[in-house]
Formats: sequence, structure tokens, C-alpha cells
Amino acid sequence: MPIRWFREVFADLDPDSATRFGLAFAEQAQLTSFGPLSLPLISAASVAEVFDLLGYLPVISGSLRPHFHQSPTSLTVGLTGQTDDQALNCLVIAYGGAALLRLLDMLAGELPAVTLHLAWEAPSSTPALPPDAVSGRLVFGAHTSFIHVPVESLSAPCRFPDPVAYRLAITELRRTLERDREPTSISETIRRAIEEDPAHSGRDEVAAVLGMSVSTVKRRLDTEGTTFRELREAVLRERAIVRLLDPSLPISQIAVDLGYSDLANFSHAFKRWTGQSPVAFRRAGSRIRPHAEARRHPL
Repeated sequence: MPIRWFREVFADLDPDSATRFGLAFAEQAQLTSFGPLSLPLISAASVAEVFDLLGYLPVISGSLRPHFHQSPTSLTVGLTGQTDDQALNCLVIAYGGAALLRLLDMLAGELPAVTLHLAWEAPSSTPALPPDAVSGRLVFGAHTSFIHVPVESLSAPCRFPDPVAYRLAITELRRTLERDREPTSISETIRRAIEEDPAHSGRDEVAAVLGMSVSTVKRRLDTEGTTFRELREAVLRERAIVRLLDPSLPISQIAVDLGYSDLANFSHAFKRWTGQSPVAFRRAGSRIRPHAEARRHPL
């Protein structure tokens, strides 16, 4: 159903209620609940192949955007809501992340090291969260919403591998994604261009890639109520946060990858976005522990 249905029916929906909805709905997720993603999901040979399918999420929904960072020790999948509504973003992120952990349990057995981190505080204790909500693998109050997957979990085998079915389904998904990839707005077009190459995503560079003048880009974004700077900073912020969660990646390298001429400029921008320096942000993030260990909210 359209996600905005929830706002129409529950006019007073807040992040607490939305989180409860998302986690409760995730408890009902089945391997066949995801349309064209269902067949490759069931036939995946490993956890890594399941996560590869997130790249095709736009085929079934545009309300949740994943972005990935692979390190030698782990995979981090950032989760960003795209509904322009804080409560609805909480709903889709909580549902998407918790449903994925539930599906992994079905396919590969319980993976306690795979954790879901949500960028807001836990709902009040009354009523309690669903009793089986991701089995203690939930972290509230994180700096950003993401799924953390240790590299050893990526190689865990799934129960129903069918390489031929998986390959054929991926081919069809790729065709569908390319066919439906035509952006619905100039904002989405520009966001995709920035995501393709964050290090070369200045206003002039993106306008040239799109074959437009800078003034045309500005005028068209004005009609959609946004600016190039807002779009670019949203993308860079998402990428920076996910990369800073990887302690093996030097902060200076993150700055270069995102197109900053020096570390000082990146640090200044990051502090403006989050209120913390990259060093302080990374230090605080390293102290996050799974929900069951760090907090005593009942699940």
C-alpha cells in the first residue's frame, strides 16, 4: 500500500508510534512478501547475495534508500527514508531494517552479529515493543540508521540456493530497474548524478554532466522547492556518516573521496551538519553497543 496512507489514516502519527508499526509489521514479513525480489531472495546462495538485492529496492519501493560501505571487516548499509515526513521515515526504516533481519533468520539461521541501528531514541516503554523484535539486535540512538554486517556473516550460506534462478531473476531485475530508472523530478536526477561521483559533484560539474546550464538547474530546482546545495549536502552527509563508522578508513581519505580539498574544509562542513567534528563523531560511534546490552528497554 502507499506509505502515505498511514499519514492519511493516522493523522497524529509520531515517531514512537511509527517505530512500533514498523517493527510489528516486520514480524509478519515473509520470503514471498516482496514482489519481484521474492524469487532471488529465496534462491540466494549466501547472505552477501541477499544484501546485493538491496540495490534493486527501487523496483518495489522508492521510500527507502540504501547506501553501502564495504570494509575489510564489515559491510555497513545506511538506510535513509525518502518520504519527506519524519514519522513515516521512522516507519519505513524500522520496517525495512527489521524485516531484512527477519528474512536473514529464515534464510541463513539467526545471525546475532548482524545488527540494526536506528537514528532516534527508543519509544517509551509503554506499551512494550513487539516481544520478538529482531531478538536483541536493535540499537536505538545511533548517529544514523544502518545495518552492520561483519564480513564473516556475509559468507553464511542460505538454505535454498538456486544459482540459475537467482541469476535469471537478477537479469530481469536489472532490466526492470533500467526501464524504470527515468527520474521523476530534477531533484532526483541531480541526486543520482551526485551519488555517482561525490568527489566531482560541484554545481558546474553536475550541470555539465546533465547538459544544462547552472541557471537552468537552479531555476528547475526552485520549482521543486529545493537547492543544489541542499541536495549535495544531504548526499555527502549520508556518505560521510556511513564511512566514519568504519574505523579503518582514515578521515583524510573520506574527505578526499567526498571531494573536499583538505581535511579542515571537510571537518567544518561535517560539524555544521551534525554538531560534532568527524573525530568526535567517530569516537562516539565506537561506543555504540547492541540494544540488549546497552539499554534495558524491553523487546
